[in-house]
Amino acid sequence: MTYKHINKLTLASAITIALAGCATTTMPVSSTAKLFYGGPILTMEGNEPHYAEALLVKDGKIIFVGTKKEAEQRTDRQVQHIDLKNKTLLPGLIDAHSHVNMVGFQQTVANLYPEPDGTVSDINSLIDALKTWKAQNPEFVSTMNGWILGNGYDDAQLKEQRHPTATDLDRVSKDQPVMILHQSGHLASVNHKALELLKFDKNTANPDGGVIRREPNSNVPNGVLEESALFSAVGAIFNGAPPDVLLGMAKKGIQVYVKNGFTTVQEGRADQGTTDMWRALGQQNQLPVDVVSYPDITTSKDYMLKHGSSLQYDHHFRIGGIKISLDGSPQGKTAWLSQPYVVPPEGETKDYKGYPAFKHSQDVNNYVNLAFKQGWQVLAHANGDAAIDQFIQAVRYATNQQGKADRRSVLIHSQTIREDQLDQLKALDIIPSFFSLHTFYWGDWHRQQTVGEQKAQHISPTGMAFRKNIIFTEHHDAPVIPPNSMMMLDASVNRTTRSGYVLGADERISPYIALKSMTDWAAYQYFEEKNKGTLTQGKLADLVILDKNPLSIPSKEIKNIKVVATYKEGNLIYQQPTR
Repeated sequence: MTYKHINKLTLASAITIALAGCATTTMPVSSTAKLFYGGPILTMEGNEPHYAEALLVKDGKIIFVGTKKEAEQRTDRQVQHIDLKNKTLLPGLIDAHSHVNMVGFQQTVANLYPEPDGTVSDINSLIDALKTWKAQNPEFVSTMNGWILGNGYDDAQLKEQRHPTATDLDRVSKDQPVMILHQSGHLASVNHKALELLKFDKNTANPDGGVIRREPNSNVPNGVLEESALFSAVGAIFNGAPPDVLLGMAKKGIQVYVKNGFTTVQEGRADQGTTDMWRALGQQNQLPVDVVSYPDITTSKDYMLKHGSSLQYDHHFRIGGIKISLDGSPQGKTAWLSQPYVVPPEGETKDYKGYPAFKHSQDVNNYVNLAFKQGWQVLAHANGDAAIDQFIQAVRYATNQQGKADRRSVLIHSQTIREDQLDQLKALDIIPSFFSLHTFYWGDWHRQQTVGEQKAQHISPTGMAFRKNIIFTEHHDAPVIPPNSMMMLDASVNRTTRSGYVLGADERISPYIALKSMTDWAAYQYFEEKNKGTLTQGKLADLVILDKNPLSIPSKEIKNIKVVATYKEGNLIYQQPTR
């Protein structure tokens, strides 16, 4: 996903002013010792499961892992005993890639997801959902200058098997602008009023790296926007959004992660305004978890040259490096492939392979080389294997220019990666971060529409990577998919599509290795393995409690596991409501 975030560059000062009037939610490090016992305590140390009987936490850190008797000998009268009651304790989950601010957007606007995350199944139900949301949110619509907004529609799951058009969305309103984001985050649809306000007409050329789709045999826009055409539209819509609205969305986003057991989250393609917002929230003690921002190098180069990146948190916030996006999405058919799509998008020829975000590979080489020179970690969005080739080439070029170092570049999504490319990633120390949830959400679509049966079997090839001894991580790319941690785990282990088909049995991994990709290996991706990822003495007391042990229940039940509690540095920041 390549959401171009929703805040203007001058947002930082406005956010600071808004925060000045907010009540500060201080979250001190817990000084009261906590003793956890009475259930499986899975430390995540090593490549085989290891359990402890008790875990002792104090001053935000783990001070002992071992037997309950030994733990009690190290406690004093102030200790808080927490009986797990057969529930399972793990390290806090680490979000390897997503867009936390846009999760707040998703939580605020009309929910247009299909099942299991929503109820939209056809264009009629989509229109009804937008009308209902509009009626229920007049104040928000007013603050957004009348824009009616929705998120999460998927043409692959709509009965009509197509994108809603401007004419369809005119049924919501002809007088107010309407915009709905595709679930991939790479496309959108708008109504005719929106096209008018955005100044997209028959004389508007397609922007570089994007497409304004047209009516058949015409240059008149049909309302569907791809890639950079979408991003410019989103920027225009949110340019005048009130700071308190943006703050409210950001906080809503964080809470969704906390409820799913995440204690470190990512702003995966930020601009200056978004990054400064998270920094300001941190300074006001408004961040219950660690937030790592990766500004887009194409829009934030000067900002990064001024601020740089850091491995140290300042009030739970840091800039981790930069993001560069090289193509689109496979389900939206904008990812850049080396072979044609099985079924091209409407209006495209049979040899259509998607397209790159950068026409000239030397531009990518130069951006990656600058990042290496400045010591910035690089996260590269690449879904199609042609885009992956482009990134591999850029890393090789920059390494030759700057020399070898421990950089831990990350290939985000790696969806259609080939075996020979995995070997090249290993040689160049590039970490693949896989999006295995695609196997459930779009596995059938990939078999039938995008890459075909054979290649679809190896979408997000975690099994192959594990057999090659490549460290990898798993992500949910929220809000493309809600940050449901147990659905992530289920997809990595079972690889079952919506229709119940097992997509790539050889690419399945064990529940333990899947958890490694969400804890220990994710900490490594962030250069934080000394402080996070395992339940080890001296590390941060970032913890999650699950109602069942993922390693001991039937694999088909993993997706039903519930997060009971989340702790950040010994503080309880989420507890499952009692019924």
